[in-house]
Amino acid sequence: MKFFFTVCLENIFSCVTECLMCTGQESDAENCSKTETAEAKKRLFDRLSFNENSSQNTRMWPLTFHDNPLDVPYFDPAFIYVDIYVTSITNVNEKAQSISTQVKMITGWPNSNMTWSPEEYCGIKSYAAPKNMFWTPDIGIMESIKTDFGTKESPYVELLSEGFTVSTDVLALTTACKMDLYRFPFDTQICNITLQSTVYSNQEIILDTLSDAKWATFKSKELFQAQGEWELISINSTSATVDEDVGESEINQLIYQITIKRRPLLYVINIIIPVFFFLVLDVISSFIDTSGADKVSFKVTLLLSISVMLLILYSTLPSTAENIPLIATFCCAVFCLIGIGLLETFLVNSLMARGAEKRSVETTSTVSGRDDGERDLKSPPDSVRDQNEASSTLNRLKQILTECWAATPPNQRKKLSWTRAARIIDVAFLVLYIITIIVFMSVLWKLWFQL
Repeated sequence: MKFFFTVCLENIFSCVTECLMCTGQESDAENCSKTETAEAKKRLFDRLSFNENSSQNTRMWPLTFHDNPLDVPYFDPAFIYVDIYVTSITNVNEKAQSISTQVKMITGWPNSNMTWSPEEYCGIKSYAAPKNMFWTPDIGIMESIKTDFGTKESPYVELLSEGFTVSTDVLALTTACKMDLYRFPFDTQICNITLQSTVYSNQEIILDTLSDAKWATFKSKELFQAQGEWELISINSTSATVDEDVGESEINQLIYQITIKRRPLLYVINIIIPVFFFLVLDVISSFIDTSGADKVSFKVTLLLSISVMLLILYSTLPSTAENIPLIATFCCAVFCLIGIGLLETFLVNSLMARGAEKRSVETTSTVSGRDDGERDLKSPPDSVRDQNEASSTLNRLKQILTECWAATPPNQRKKLSWTRAARIIDVAFLVLYIITIIVFMSVLWKLWFQL
């Protein structure tokens, strides 16, 4: 800092802070009457040349000139001090990647033409003057999508006796914010508000903060009005320089980094807990009797419920995210697990139905053979010749079955039980299903909370 104001920068800062905290206090003189104070204000009005409307004293850019050893005048860049306090977060649009905030923006800059001695004017240290009479820095917000004044723009600036001009505005900002939704809804976002002059280079204007990050965060939390989905964590600031579009000079930037954290309770209650409960119900459905169709219809209902949750996520999360959010992975994985469980139910039901069909055929054959034997015993033979022929046929069939049994290998002689195979598959799948769920939820929990 090379301009004359550097020597008493700390005094200026304390004066600016006092002025901002005590709005409307223009005089701290205790020995002056109201009449004397009014006369002092009139004399100060004439001293500052407000009645002459002089461009030289008011609207002129407040440069600070110096003389070097070669008697060539030069000037230092003007330091523009800016403080931003976030008073509310009105909307965060994940799909549009934008954030709407209401901020209080305090801008201060030196003006060597507007200085006076408070002792000569009844201790008046600050003076309110029309803003349109003074040069004001052209500070723009680079990420701005839409900027409105949250309240009526103040038509005045405050002049301090040390030669410092302060402007206070309340802005409703809608700025672009690149969000990382990988850990949604347990995510923390950092949105930038980049302040930059659109005309002046860093050789003419340098942006700096009026207070430190700790005070900006404290003051923002004190002024914070809305208690919604987002919580303000901190406000930090950094400086940078960028190349100018025209010319070879550079432009100074002041970057405010606003860190906000989402309150996840709403999404936990509406999405995460219901989806997890659907998964638990799917595990419990394994104990439903597989002989009926109730188990299949129950799992299909669970699949439809998960589909509704996926539609809700689609309407909330952006479709162009670089990383798939963990909550989408969670819902899709649960959907796939329930779908695999439904396929396993189809397989088990098919095996059970085949086993029941085989038992029905064997029972029918046994009953038919028994009925024929009973009928043969009760009904007398037509003739002895017919009995001999039947006995001869049975002997031949027994001989053929004996030869076939002897030719069959021992490992193929065992009769396959479809019902038993279905029960084994069902139990094995349930064990693997529970293990998969435990592993999946453990990994997801570590990624979500970065344990």
